[in-house]
Amino acid sequence: MQRQLKNCSRRMLALQLKELEDDKIIEKTIYPVMPPKTDYKLTDFGITLIPVINAIEAWGNYYNDVVSQENIEQDSGGK
Repeated sequence: MQRQLKNCSRRMLALQLKELEDDKIIEKTIYPVMPPKTDYKLTDFGITLIPVINAIEAWGNYYNDVVSQENIEQDSGGK
């Protein structure tokens, strides 16, 4: 996960995962192997957030399209 979140420090990722775990949104499983392995998965409660996250993503994509179009119109003199 750390590799996929390049701009997130290990400490910040650990804090956020702990908070999500405390809020019962994710479940953490630690495996007794070497090297250490930890898995995270959404809880049933966390799964209820999927439609919300999808809606936020859709809005963000719409917003980016609107801003991009406005920038194109500004660059072309508003025509």
